[in-house]
Amino acid sequence: MNNGKKIPLRKCVATGEMRPKKELVRIVRSKEGEVSVDLTGKKSGRGAYLSKDQEAVLLAKKKNVLANQLQVTIPEAIYDEVFELIEKEKRQS
Repeated sequence: MNNGKKIPLRKCVATGEMRPKKELVRIVRSKEGEVSVDLTGKKSGRGAYLSKDQEAVLLAKKKNVLANQLQVTIPEAIYDEVFELIEKEKRQS
């Protein structure tokens, strides 16, 4: 079925669910304290995963989960970028 390859699972910081890495978006904080959306999943820095689900993103925003996980203030633009990403993926599928 899955050719014996392990599917990497990551935990969504908002919902606490374990999901395949492909279903999540990684937000990363660099050493310099810059926060960005990591589309490759390979940027260096402290990362936190969010489900590609608007409810999860809203929950994370409301509870300030990302800020706590990454120990840095999350700019509004980051949430906007994640919402755009979710919308774009919805349109493609």
